[in-house]
Amino acid sequence: MKPVICERFGIDFPLFAFSHCRDVVAAVTNAGGFGVLGATAYTPERLDRELSWIDEQVGGKPYGADIIVPAKFEGKGENLTRDQLADRIPAEYREFVAHLLADHGIEPEAKQHLGGSALSGDTGRELLDVAMSHPIKLIANALGVPPDYMIEAGRERGVPVAALVGAREHAVKQVQAGVDLIIAQGTEAGGHCGEVSTLVLVPEVLDALGEMGSDVPVLAAGGIVTGRQMAAVVAMGAAGAWTGSVWLTTEEAETAPYTVQKMLAATSRDTVRSAGRTGKPARQLKSEWTDAWLPNSGGRQPLPLPLQNMLAEPIIRRVDVLAAQGHPGAQALATYFVGQGVGLMNKVKPAREVVREFIEDYLAATERLSNSLPD
Repeated sequence: MKPVICERFGIDFPLFAFSHCRDVVAAVTNAGGFGVLGATAYTPERLDRELSWIDEQVGGKPYGADIIVPAKFEGKGENLTRDQLADRIPAEYREFVAHLLADHGIEPEAKQHLGGSALSGDTGRELLDVAMSHPIKLIANALGVPPDYMIEAGRERGVPVAALVGAREHAVKQVQAGVDLIIAQGTEAGGHCGEVSTLVLVPEVLDALGEMGSDVPVLAAGGIVTGRQMAAVVAMGAAGAWTGSVWLTTEEAETAPYTVQKMLAATSRDTVRSAGRTGKPARQLKSEWTDAWLPNSGGRQPLPLPLQNMLAEPIIRRVDVLAAQGHPGAQALATYFVGQGVGLMNKVKPAREVVREFIEDYLAATERLSNSLPD
């Protein structure tokens, strides 16, 4: 018998893989897991192309999309354009990053470019409309309760809506709002995360939902990069695992080449929760970029979401290019979102092989667990 979560989503193994790379999403789905495309950074037109490509590759197998519509952000409810948001970035912050680059031997560009934002105008709703025009089987949201229009669209089209949470009380609010799947993400996770460890958070969330009489399934996330870790969270009551970092060092991943090398060499202590990339605490590789945005250590206080992201992303992309070319200053600044599980990621391999290793490691762990009991 397949687990309920596998029956519900039409998969062979309850391994959910979040990635910004369409190749990873397709590879995991084709290997029996469930790929989820991180879609927030795309324009609606680009997202349509990416999802169309996935549709062709997976041949009707299930996959999902993740569109972040935060509960709180600069300019929320004002329907600002990208340029209007950009005007809220103070001149001293532009000067700060120009000096930071210069200190690392990187000549500032004649005209400083700013990134776009999915939080300007009505982009979040537009991205959702595009995603729902494809045969997705899940839509996920982070940084707060999904907007009403996302939950309503999911119900109308029969697409489950998932939400990432980092605290027990957040899970309760999500279920009360009508979310269909909870992803309990511990502080070990890459990207936006809270302060509670996965080992503590998962049972807290399960107990809270049980007290409500809720049967909403819970996936565990945060630091899970092996099948034995997945078996551990399933033993605690999770329905499966939501993973992200482990796919960053696969052959298909979009990760910048030098950053891959930093990840392969990193230990679990080489990450930090920093708001220096998005404006909200997000776990990423330590670097001289993250150091520059640690206010308690003499760094600059980051701007709020999405202003910090608009300021940082074009610079980080430029840094990635220079780092791959061997520029030492850029290599010192290079960073990317990754969790503490990076200490267990020490080899580049195909995504399909990662799925296979997860399954084998999971089965071995469950056998050890079974053998731990007397006959």
